[in-house]
Parts: sequence; C-alpha cells; structure tokens
Amino acid sequence: MSWTSALTHISPYTFAAIGIAVSIGVSVLGAAWGIFITGSSLIGASIKAPRITSKNLISVIFCEAVAIYGVIVAIILQTKLESVPTSQMYAPESLRAGYAIFASGLIVGFANLVCGVCVGIIGSSCALSDAQNSSLFVKILVIEIFGSALGLFGVIVGIIMSAQATWPAKA
Repeated sequence: MSWTSALTHISPYTFAAIGIAVSIGVSVLGAAWGIFITGSSLIGASIKAPRITSKNLISVIFCEAVAIYGVIVAIILQTKLESVPTSQMYAPESLRAGYAIFASGLIVGFANLVCGVCVGIIGSSCALSDAQNSSLFVKILVIEIFGSALGLFGVIVGIIMSAQATWPAKA
C-alpha cells in the first residue's frame, strides 16, 4: 500500500478535525510557553524593581492573544465543515476540503507556537531590561509588537488556506 492510497482512504473529516484540534491546541501551547518564559522573568525582576510588575503584564497579555488567535481560527475552520453523502466522501473535492482545513490548522497552530515563544522571550527581556533601566520599556515593547505580528501572519495565511475548503454539493 502506498502513501497516496493511505492518505486517500482516510476520511477527510478526520483530517479536518485534526487540523482544527492542532490549531487550537498548539496555539494554546505556544501561549502557555510564552507566559511561562515571560512570567518567570517578570517575577524575578520584580524582586529588584517592584514598579515593573503591572507595566510588564502587557507581555503576558500579548502571549494570551496567541491562544485567542488559535481559538478564532478553530471557530472559522469549524464553520467550514459540511456534511456530504457517503457516496461523495472520498470525492476529490471532499479530500481537498479536508486537506485544506488540515493544512490551515497546522499553519496557524505552529505559527502561533513560534509566536508565543518569540513574544515570551522578548517579554522576558523587556521585564529584565525595564528593571535595570525604565527608559528601555517602550523600545522593547515595540519589538514585542512586531513579534506578536508573526501570529497574525499565521492567522491570515490560515484563513486564506481555508478558503479552499469547499465540499461537494449535495445531490
């Protein structure tokens, strides 16, 4: 049995469900990882300079936004699912729709994983730098915003990819 025949005999709904799960699950993992990185540095740096605690919570919020991106795309992908008759389950159009939702979920999930780690590391640097020199906060925050844009790029690509998910018309 070849890979092609194996992939064409797996239900497109299975691929779509895995894509939706990866979108939300890996995005939440990225957010949690970023919050862990930022939060641990923020707690450590706030011992030296307690004034930074409330100001640097913006970094934790940026990390949490990554999880929200995954939830939004998962909802969008869920709305793309449609029922098709059993006779058209493995039609090329059904397979394409399942693969499109799967690929969209993978792209969004892993883009948000990398984004969460990126924002977490920059947020950590922001907290540590702000504890040393408060004039650096806004400068590093701008860099953190650019890091957060990586997640939005993943969301945009995921939405564009999911536009290819059209299921066969019911007979």
